[in-house]
Formats: sequence, structure tokens, C-alpha cells
Amino acid sequence: MPKGLAFTKWHGCGNDFVFFIDMKDELADKYDMSQLAVKLCDRHFGVGADGVILILPPRDADANDFRMRIINSDGSEAEMCGNGTRMFAKLAYEAGLTDKDKFRVETGAGIIIPKINVKDGAVESVTVDMGEPILNGPAIPVSGYGDDKVVRQSITVDGREFKMTCVSMGNPHAVVFMDSEEDCDLIETFGRNFEVHPAFPAKTNTHFCYVRDDSHIRMRVWERGAAMTLACGTGSCAVMTAAVLEGRTGKSAEIELDGGILQLEWREDNHLYMTGPAVKVFEGVLNI
Repeated sequence: MPKGLAFTKWHGCGNDFVFFIDMKDELADKYDMSQLAVKLCDRHFGVGADGVILILPPRDADANDFRMRIINSDGSEAEMCGNGTRMFAKLAYEAGLTDKDKFRVETGAGIIIPKINVKDGAVESVTVDMGEPILNGPAIPVSGYGDDKVVRQSITVDGREFKMTCVSMGNPHAVVFMDSEEDCDLIETFGRNFEVHPAFPAKTNTHFCYVRDDSHIRMRVWERGAAMTLACGTGSCAVMTAAVLEGRTGKSAEIELDGGILQLEWREDNHLYMTGPAVKVFEGVLNI
């Protein structure tokens, strides 16, 4: 095998990432991971992905099992990624990095706990305890809307007024419910300027959604640092939260994204639980 960095590519509902398995802090420090991510994620001249994820040793080895770093396709670093966590968990389990079916992962948004669901000896899906939603405006962060929740508040983007509900799942999200399923396609037009709107000091992920019924939501994604993506796990949690806060659904729903379906529950412990697939695409060695 040629010398280089071993990698593997995975997707979760079409949200795809390049993973480095044998990464250590000193190796990550050796390379400009931001620059490397931009090159790798290029879909014409690189591997092609929405981002790069590093599987690292935990800082607190007595309490936690792994640490995850996420670098977006534009080179910026993300605090958390729900789809990425599902892939991370299945990869770690199937690669023999752990024999636990439930373990603790350090992220930029805190500790995340994925649960491997095994059926007939194979990993069927992964359920991730995504933690509690953050609803306080300045903590999301959203500016200009006071110190409380931001629910169905007006925002004007490119001269058009929208009603948004804002949620953080360790990273910021703006959720807009549309009048028709076709209107969700407007995310392609307005998503870029939602992301950089002055109301969002740390930029934002944006989701245009349509509620089909009490337990089914259609959702499209503009992801901060990656533009249009086929799915977003933290975003699905934000959409579930916003739907409940606006009185549109119950506390569990099937969310259909461009790349597939996720199951979401907002349980009595105030945590969001997300269940969905994780699929290995291919593996290789990067010569740099």
C-alpha cells in the first residue's frame, strides 16, 4: 500500500464526509486541515464531500471514548454534525475501534452519545442522543430579538420577509415553515444570504420546511460552510424542535430530506434523539 493518509468516505442520507481513522493530534497538527478539507471536498478535483471528520483520542480518556473534529468544505470548523456522528459511530464500531454499542464522543458542542442498533449481527441504524436544544436567542446566537426564545419572528432577506424559529443544537439553525412543499425550493435562492445575515453573529444553517401532517415534515437544507446539502442531522433536530414550538406537530416525526429519511423524537428528558442510516462508500489512501 502506498504511503499516505488512509481515509474512508461515508454518507448519511446523502450528507457525505471523508473520515481519517488513524489520525492523532500531532498528525493533524502536521497538516493544514482547513486547506486539506477544501481540496478533498472539491467534487471535481478532489474526493468530493460536504466535509472532513477526524477520529481522535479523547482529551478525557477516563470519561470519554473518542473525540470528533469536523471541517466543512469551505475550510471552517463546525461544532457538531448529527449525520457525521452516526457515520462516526458505525465506522468506529465496524472498524473494531470499540466493542461498545453505546459510547461517548467529545465534540465542539459537548458530549454526544450514539447508540448502535444491531439486527441479525449487522448494524441496522444508529440512534444519537443529540442533547437538549438551546432556545435562548443570544446563546444560539441570534441578535436583535431580545434575550428569550426566537419563535416565528420576522426576518427580511433579499427584500423578502420570512417567519423564522431559531434553535441551537451546539450550532445555530434558522427554521422557516413554508406554505407549500414547492416553496421549500426557495432555499436555493435565499439560503446563502440567510447564512450571512447580520442577525446571525456566527452565521447560521437554514432550513425551509413543509409540514405534511402531525408526524411528517419535508425539509431542505442550506448548511453553514457547505451550501446546499442533502441532509443535516442537527438541522433535523432543530426542525423537530421548531415544529413543536410552533404547534405544528407532536414530539416525534419522520423528516424527509433530499437524501433520505430521519426519525426524530423530543423525549421527556428534553433531549432530541435522531435515528437514521450510515453507509460506507469507499476507502483509499491520500498521497500528500
